[in-house]
Amino acid sequence: MSSSLEFSVCVPMHNESGNAAQLISEIAAALEGRAYEIVVTDDASTDDTRIVLAGLKDTYPQLRVLSHRRNAGQSRALRSAIQAARAPVVGTLDGDGQNDPADLPALYRSLTRADAPENLMMVMGRRASRKDTAWKRFGSRFANAIRRRMLRDDCDDSGCGIKVMNREAFLSLPYFDHMHRYMPALMRADGYGVEFMDVNHRERGAGQSKYTNFGRLWAALSDLRGVMWLIRRRRNPGAADEL
Repeated sequence: MSSSLEFSVCVPMHNESGNAAQLISEIAAALEGRAYEIVVTDDASTDDTRIVLAGLKDTYPQLRVLSHRRNAGQSRALRSAIQAARAPVVGTLDGDGQNDPADLPALYRSLTRADAPENLMMVMGRRASRKDTAWKRFGSRFANAIRRRMLRDDCDDSGCGIKVMNREAFLSLPYFDHMHRYMPALMRADGYGVEFMDVNHRERGAGQSKYTNFGRLWAALSDLRGVMWLIRRRRNPGAADEL
């Protein structure tokens, strides 16, 4: 089966029991007719997210569910899903349902188009019209401005969870907590191409956000120093040719 899969959609979830069924249904509808799988990591939810996901497997045979024994955060949950994925191209979505699965086919086509640059390894969504509170949008703009100025990665919406990328390229990146917010910079540091595409954004259907402005900013300042160090220490040979 893995040899015939063209696309793996990977979703991290933590306490998203109210959004899980709708999101899985929408992913399946968006990718109908394609050879795909859905890999969801339940990051040790304390609600019944795991039970809801397990109950969906009979309806959606493409669904695979991983379960962390301990909560490890969004980046680790995403990495677990991508490690388990069996297709060469992976798409990612946040588990809260605010990313629109209907955008996945366009992102996939952009990454795999015949005239794509040879080194293009990721096409990332950019939320054209965010459906968050004014305070949350302000915090995001502030953090993005600092990050973009320091990393020069041309990314003005690092918090957008919907992306399509080459699986092997992602797994070659250094892993650390919160790395999902720095993927364009990390990709480019390894010599990979990154493009951006406007996507839809929706209001959260159920549950609560896992982040606050101050919590995100405090983590971002620490992470930014670490990412800058990683980029400075990376040495890119371009490629390795076997003689």
